[in-house]
Amino acid sequence: MAKYKDIFESLKNFIDQGTYSAGLRLPSENELVRTYGASRVTVGRALRELEVHGYVDRRSGSGTYVKNYSSKQYTFGLMIPQLGQTEIFEPICQGMVAAQQIKNHVLVWGKSLTGSGATESEAEDVCLRLIANRPSGVFFAPFESSVRQDQINQMVTGMLDEAGIPTVLLDRDVVCYPKRSKYDDVGNDNRRAGNVAAQQLIKAGCKRVGFISKPHPAPSCIARASGYREALAGAGMNEAFCETIDPSNQDLLQDLVERFHPDGIVCSNDHTAAQIMRSFAKLKIAVPEDVRLVAFDDVKYASLVSVPLTTIHQPCAELGAAAIQAMIQRIESPSMPARDILVDFRLVIRQSCGTIKDGD
Repeated sequence: MAKYKDIFESLKNFIDQGTYSAGLRLPSENELVRTYGASRVTVGRALRELEVHGYVDRRSGSGTYVKNYSSKQYTFGLMIPQLGQTEIFEPICQGMVAAQQIKNHVLVWGKSLTGSGATESEAEDVCLRLIANRPSGVFFAPFESSVRQDQINQMVTGMLDEAGIPTVLLDRDVVCYPKRSKYDDVGNDNRRAGNVAAQQLIKAGCKRVGFISKPHPAPSCIARASGYREALAGAGMNEAFCETIDPSNQDLLQDLVERFHPDGIVCSNDHTAAQIMRSFAKLKIAVPEDVRLVAFDDVKYASLVSVPLTTIHQPCAELGAAAIQAMIQRIESPSMPARDILVDFRLVIRQSCGTIKDGD
């Protein structure tokens, strides 16, 4: 760890423990140079980090003073590649803005990039611009649906690590289940959600249930597939198929149907389900009469597609609020183990699975 980071952590711990209480002036830079055996430049950088993270006020000609906890102001960066293209992230960001903990803090939005079309150089440029704002922490929704997604995600998190900026992941990890990164991850329990989605089809009478996701699936989709498999195993059923294909490719879908004869499909998200419905309509395959569908996200159009979609509803506002809380905790206690922060979901039953709740 760099020397300035050691000094920053030491002074931060003294503040957290009350050794340096609110309103107290810290030792002068000359005193800190002698105490830590460091250069004045290194001490100055550590004090700037304390100021950026909201622990102190530096007053010209007077010194450095500990802030009241309630007056700490953090600046949070947002790096969300699919913002405006994946519907769940806008309400998650709205939840951040509305969170009780955000009152004294500021959100800085990074440029949005298309997940499937972004290059490493574009992602690097956006990350550098975000780092230049010296945020207290960055919320990062990892890239998906891209051949280079793993390399891009590792590059982004590596740059944030190098800059000493805490990172909280949104919706998915940067590594595939069952691996686990070192970052806090705020999202749904995707494995359990996959289990619940598959169970709904089993309860509806399906005997041959498959799973479809788009190419280069996110870790969240892979976890959903794991939950799907567990549900089938628990019911004593064999999986029909678990395929990664382009759901708009009618030939591939027709081949799957002819080979496996599924009567139910768990779709990795609502967009995949909508594309399958469109392809099925052209293939004269009826939903839910021939094949029943369940998906994930409950985006705005889920109830408006040709057959209203049974789907796992993501509580996006709650996810945003939980992310803010996780980030503040991470900044204040950087040595905490990495956490999966899971917000509960609910199954919204509509016509696509062939069953409707009583009274609907």
